[in-house]
Amino acid sequence: MEKLKMSITDTLKQRRSQYALGKSVDNGDAVIAEIKDTVRNVPTAFHTQSGRLLILTGDAQEKLWGEIVPTDLKAEMDRQGVPEAAWENTAKKLEGFRAAYGTVLFFEDQDTVEKYQADFPLYADNFPVWSEQVSGSATLAVWIKLTELGLGANLQHYNPVIDETVKKTWNLPDSWKLRGEMLFGNMEDAVTGEQEKLSDDGRFIVAN
Repeated sequence: MEKLKMSITDTLKQRRSQYALGKSVDNGDAVIAEIKDTVRNVPTAFHTQSGRLLILTGDAQEKLWGEIVPTDLKAEMDRQGVPEAAWENTAKKLEGFRAAYGTVLFFEDQDTVEKYQADFPLYADNFPVWSEQVSGSATLAVWIKLTELGLGANLQHYNPVIDETVKKTWNLPDSWKLRGEMLFGNMEDAVTGEQEKLSDDGRFIVAN
C-alpha cells in the first residue's frame, strides 16, 4: 500500500467510479485503519459525530453481495413487478461487486440526531439536514483516501432495500440509518481520462 503524493484537488481530479475491482489489496488491515482515521477527522455540525461505519471484507463481503443484496433486491423487484429479463443484467452487476476486496457501509445514527434536536431545539429542523451533510463529507473523504492509497472505489445505494437484513446480520442498532455502500479494491481495469464539467458560467458567482 503506497500513498500517492498529490494535493486534494489532484486527487479529486483523478478520482473515478471504478467498477472492475479485485481483492489484491496489500495490507488490508492498514487500509481499514486509514478509513477509520479519515472518518474520525471529518468535521460535523455541533461536533455531533453522527456517522457510523460497517466495513466488510472476506466472508462478510461475500455474504453482502453474494446473498443479502441479491435476495432482498430480487424480492423487491418482484414485488414491484419488474420484468424477469431485467434481473439478468442486475445479477451480473452484483457479481462484479462481489469481486471487490471490501465494502464500507455508511450509516447515520438517528439516536444521536434526535439527542441534538432535543438539546438544541432552536436548530431541531436542521440536524437531519446536517446529518446528511456529515454522511456526504465522510463518503467523499473515504473516497479521497482510497484514491490516495492507489485503490479504486464506487458508490452504491441499495438502501433502504437491504437495511433490515444488514442490521440483523451484523447485529447493528436500530438507530443506524444506512446512507450508502462504497466498494473498494485494486483496480483491474482502471477508468481514466478527463470528465466533462459544466461551464463555470452561472455555476460559480464571486462577489467582492
